[in-house]
Amino acid sequence: MLNGNGHAPLDTTAFRKLSRLYLLALSAIALSIILSQFLIQSHLKKQLNDSRVINVAGRQRMLSQKLSKEILLLAQPGVIPNDSLQRQIRQTLSLWMISHQGLQTGNDTLGLPSSNSETVEQMFRNITPFYQAMVYGSQDILDSLAGKPFIAHEQLQPAIDSVLLNEPFFLEGMDDIVFQYDAEAHAKLEQLKKTELILLGVALLILLLEFLFVFRPAALYVRNNIRQLIGAEKETRDMISEIEDLYQTREQSLQELRAMNFALDQAALFASARTDGEVIYMSIKFRKLLGIEQELEGPLAELMSTQEREQQYIQEYISAARSSIRQTEVHITSRKGETIWLDMSIIPVNRSGVRQDLLILCNDISSRKTAQEKLERISQERFDEEIRQQKVRSVQVIEAQEEERKRIARDMHDGIGQMLTALKFNLEAVNLKQADKARTRLNELKDLTSKLIKGVRIATFNLTPPELSDYGIATGIGKLASELTKLTGQNILFENKTGFNGRFDSIVETNLYRITQEAVNNAIKYAKADYIIVTLSHSPSLLSIVIDDNGRGFDPDEVHDTKSHEDGSGMGLSFMRERIRYINGRIFIHSAPGEGTRITINVPMKNGELISLGKIK
Repeated sequence: MLNGNGHAPLDTTAFRKLSRLYLLALSAIALSIILSQFLIQSHLKKQLNDSRVINVAGRQRMLSQKLSKEILLLAQPGVIPNDSLQRQIRQTLSLWMISHQGLQTGNDTLGLPSSNSETVEQMFRNITPFYQAMVYGSQDILDSLAGKPFIAHEQLQPAIDSVLLNEPFFLEGMDDIVFQYDAEAHAKLEQLKKTELILLGVALLILLLEFLFVFRPAALYVRNNIRQLIGAEKETRDMISEIEDLYQTREQSLQELRAMNFALDQAALFASARTDGEVIYMSIKFRKLLGIEQELEGPLAELMSTQEREQQYIQEYISAARSSIRQTEVHITSRKGETIWLDMSIIPVNRSGVRQDLLILCNDISSRKTAQEKLERISQERFDEEIRQQKVRSVQVIEAQEEERKRIARDMHDGIGQMLTALKFNLEAVNLKQADKARTRLNELKDLTSKLIKGVRIATFNLTPPELSDYGIATGIGKLASELTKLTGQNILFENKTGFNGRFDSIVETNLYRITQEAVNNAIKYAKADYIIVTLSHSPSLLSIVIDDNGRGFDPDEVHDTKSHEDGSGMGLSFMRERIRYINGRIFIHSAPGEGTRITINVPMKNGELISLGKIK
């Protein structure tokens, strides 16, 4: 029987496959059992024959001894060889000869096989002379006694001696034959054991192969089919449950759809139109927003706006949305005269057949547009304010540069220039003819030259210290502290806590130096500090310079970048902030009136190198 797909049913296929497998397995087992039984029966039959042979061979020994004993009775004095003794000797001799011949050539009556091993045959050949001598002697005795009631012992003595003399040799040979039969039977038994072990191994191997290739695949096949059936049953139950859930969901969806349609109609801005722009439907909320009270009729663009330019834009946008979804922001004027911004999406919808409509979804973004305009206006104002502040800072920088130039020029004119003029006049006033006065003048010239050299050094140091460009920021700040201590008499100490000796770009080192110089000068000039500590430390990710003073302090909140105080402190802080921003660092100012000031300068590093400079923001 075939199913609808032209294949046999699953149960028929499984039955046929399992039938073939089990038939093959049972046939192999039956064949191994029959073969083993055949071999075992054959060995048992041989073993039975061997047992009979050993018994007969052992009896031969007994018969030879019995025959010798009976013949020996004839040699006893006073014994008359009567018929009974003769008959007994004849029976013993006959049975002995029949058994001896059967052991060699076989005898069905005695159950003796017709074959012997070559060793046994050779042993029989070895005892044949003794056997024949005993047979001939016994027959001579019986022939001599036949029909004679009395016969002298002297006549029988030669035959009796022949039997008695050969009997020990025959008996010894038969002992060897019995032992040989026993040894051969034992060897056959051992062979039978080996054969049984081999048959057992073959049977176990067949069972193992059948387990691996028959029973196990059959069990796996059955298990897989059961799993498939269980899985199919579970899938069927799940499908039934899903169908029930779908029916319930369908009913619930219909109810939700009715509620959603009502909610959308009351709360959403949407409309539908034909591809030519003719309106089909518009939600109640959309109509209220546009101020439409009459029946819907005409193009959607004319219903959405009262301005011709806006209507034209909406109509062009609707015409362009026939093949794909379009989204835009439109500005419309409602019938109430209100200006409205809408986020409008137009979605083509395919109806039955070739008919196509357009679904228009809108969102009122008027408040967002208003907020955006305010934000843009505020951003523009902030930008303008930033530009203005930047111009103020630029003016302050220029003014500071001019003041610095004036200060340098004043120092050069008032200090170095006057000392050079005095040096010139003193040189002209030297009169070598007046040795004492000339010596005094020369001493004065030495003092003046020393002061001149010191002034040049101070002016040069204020411009750019050579230690900064030669050895780096740590050495430059150390030199700054020692020189200012000598020049001002204040206690200015420098401590390199972490032993930093790295180098940066010259722009970075110059800005760090100028910021530190400005902080120290402010502490001396404005804070009136008499004790200043400059500390430098670093880590793999940060370089830090801290300037502490015990001056009069100030309120940082009252100092702004855009204001310059009469004492110039505000401008100095502004310059410091500008420089630290230029090298992508940060500056922290902690101060309070009467409590001194701490200025911390942090510059980020990576693996001991300064991170790339950022732009001034």
